[in-house]
Amino acid sequence: MDNPANLLEIKDLNVGFDTPDGKVHAVNCLNVSIKAGDALAIVGESGSGKTQTVMSIMGLLAENGHASGQALFKGKDLLQMTTSELNQHRGREIAMIFQDPMTSLNPYLRIDKQMTEVVMHHQGLNKTEARAHAVEMLRAVRIPDPERRIRQYPHEFSGGMRQRVMVAMGLLCAPDLLIADEPTTALDVTVQAQISHLMSALRRQSNTAIILITHDLGVVAGLAERVLVMYAGEAVECGSVEQIYYDPKHPYTQGLLASVPRLDKPEEDGLNSIPGNPPNLLALPEGCKFRDRCPKAHEACSEKPPMQLDEQKHAWRCFLGETA
Repeated sequence: MDNPANLLEIKDLNVGFDTPDGKVHAVNCLNVSIKAGDALAIVGESGSGKTQTVMSIMGLLAENGHASGQALFKGKDLLQMTTSELNQHRGREIAMIFQDPMTSLNPYLRIDKQMTEVVMHHQGLNKTEARAHAVEMLRAVRIPDPERRIRQYPHEFSGGMRQRVMVAMGLLCAPDLLIADEPTTALDVTVQAQISHLMSALRRQSNTAIILITHDLGVVAGLAERVLVMYAGEAVECGSVEQIYYDPKHPYTQGLLASVPRLDKPEEDGLNSIPGNPPNLLALPEGCKFRDRCPKAHEACSEKPPMQLDEQKHAWRCFLGETA
């Protein structure tokens, strides 16, 4: 039975892409939910399925992509909606900050045109009101002299400034769900902290739920409450930030955390890394997808491991139990 408290509930999501070499299995039987006002971080290596998960629920997969399962937003399945129906939700109730501002902003339109259209369409503001609101959002993301800069084209902004514009556009309508795909890419640490603070303030003021896709585990600690770890298109661990950071169960999660540079480690220890490479998504191995890289692999790993769940709702996909 569906949980009415969940703003978004993803059930048995599968995402694939048809290529000349065969079908790429990008996401495999993913189940996750998020409540209003919560913040969920999705982490994992490149190619683990993080971005394709959210692109599928936004209806933005490439032409050769297809998704199955359910993505229930306020009880309605986004995967079954037409483009026209999705447009009623995108921008107003669900907003997305894309990873690459170079390709997400229209190079032929001034920033004010790209920002005011969204507010005028979804909130019914007139041009003057929409422009004033857009200027305030640019000021909130620390763009200097926003009254002047809003009249400029994207190529007149640095990469970091363009990323701030994308963040401002995502926050314009105070959406119910904000999807942020590497929102602090190309930003220095000071601005990263400012952007994280801004998104946290939006959660408090508007009860906005946030899905954060990132490689930066430091950003996760500062913004998210729960963490979903993905590997080869599968969820391998999910729990609170404290559970994932201080009591990781899955060997892959342990490897990710061990590879983060630390100031309290002797320099001669060097950086840890996870050996090997992720599996070929065209031909995924049977059993545990991580077993060829896992230092704790054993005979049972040739079978698909179960998703274990403890009393604190900490889940992990591994044969290893509490002593993992």
